[in-house]
Amino acid sequence: MLKDFAISIVHTLRERGHKAYLVGGCVRDLLLGREAADYDVATDAIPEEVMQIFPETYAVGVQFGVVLVPQPVSRRDVAGIAEPPVPDATGHVSPNAHVVEVATFRRDIGYSDGRHPDEVRFSKNPREDVERRDFTINGLLLDPATNEVLDFVGGRKDLEAEIIRTIGDAERRFAEDKLRMLRAVRFAARFDYQIEPKTFQAIQKLASQIHHVSRERVRNELTRMLIEGHARQAFLLLDETGLLHEVLPEIEAMKGVEQPPQFHPEGDVFVHTLLSLDKLPHPCSITLAWGALLHDVGKPPTFRVAPDRIRFDGHVDVGVKMAEEICERLRFSNDDTRQILALVDNHMRFAHVQQMKESTFKRFVRMLRFDEHLRLHRMDCLSSHGDLTSYNFTREKIASMPQAAMRPAPLITGDDLIASGYPPGPSFKKILSAVEDGQLEGRLRSRDEAMAFVQSEFPRQG
Repeated sequence: MLKDFAISIVHTLRERGHKAYLVGGCVRDLLLGREAADYDVATDAIPEEVMQIFPETYAVGVQFGVVLVPQPVSRRDVAGIAEPPVPDATGHVSPNAHVVEVATFRRDIGYSDGRHPDEVRFSKNPREDVERRDFTINGLLLDPATNEVLDFVGGRKDLEAEIIRTIGDAERRFAEDKLRMLRAVRFAARFDYQIEPKTFQAIQKLASQIHHVSRERVRNELTRMLIEGHARQAFLLLDETGLLHEVLPEIEAMKGVEQPPQFHPEGDVFVHTLLSLDKLPHPCSITLAWGALLHDVGKPPTFRVAPDRIRFDGHVDVGVKMAEEICERLRFSNDDTRQILALVDNHMRFAHVQQMKESTFKRFVRMLRFDEHLRLHRMDCLSSHGDLTSYNFTREKIASMPQAAMRPAPLITGDDLIASGYPPGPSFKKILSAVEDGQLEGRLRSRDEAMAFVQSEFPRQG
């Protein structure tokens, strides 16, 4: 276990004459009886000493006193050679990377870039190290030999009171690293805690400064809010603090946008979107989470009141363009962007599944990662009218179809067309697609039938 390995690092450092403790989120989680995602160690040993004691290290932040110590292969339940830790899709080093972060006690001097200290001074005093950290509940030290908790900042009291509070002056903490404002929201949502009033007021005052943070870091923090299982509460807090206006004004614009009550008795577009987020599975893929958040992003700009009812004409097309702009702004990968846009683009198609031709239906459900489309449709329905007829129809029809019927081997190819005298060109795609339609619908069952269909529907010119 990584916990045991982290404790062994503490013991080894102490055997070499150094102070060492478990620190931060792992201590918080242990006190809450939760499984810690990762383990950090704080010590008075400087990085060079740590690397001398543990030769197999990754010097990822030596200038800030941070090195990563990988768990030896012999202590793992895996085979092979230890590899450097690879960040996950949110930029976070996965706990499966089998590494422990070992950081030297330090004081930080100045934060002119709003993220990194201008100067780091190593320290022998654990109190100094804790006092430069973000929140009281993350500022606890644990002596694993005695289970004694060193609390210099009132973290245990705030854990018991279920409060998120900065260590020291809130505005100063947020000025040092403005991403901490988003982290405060994420921790409050994750643990269902209250943000302490002065901390909350500081976020509201400084919310516009979140733009000083790189878009990738903002994206990663928002993604964690979405996939950690408390997305609805997180986005309510983002709205209350003013951060939503700064990082995702397109979501804020959903507030107060009415919907036709016969289809959306739950309320406006913002309410519907939050209800959808509340139904995200846990664990959840990044693309499904963002697809759920953005699936109706095109409704506010397309809202109109028609004689018969409220309408959102073209909201899917508009929404795809808006989602693309958001993905580009937050610098999503091309693969994630494609899937998020596909989810937005296709979420309304389920309304027509029972009327689709066989070929259309089969092509629809053959889409990449169709399970996410189906999940999003279910969440969409349960967050509005509650009618799962199309969802159940789709699942049952997929279950009744052999895979060969969904993806049959082609009856003919481009080579067959050339052999029959058709000149190669753009028309081949249209011809072969029409043949596949006939095949998927059961009208064409053999090569001869396919060629006869082609010669009938697409006669050779000249």
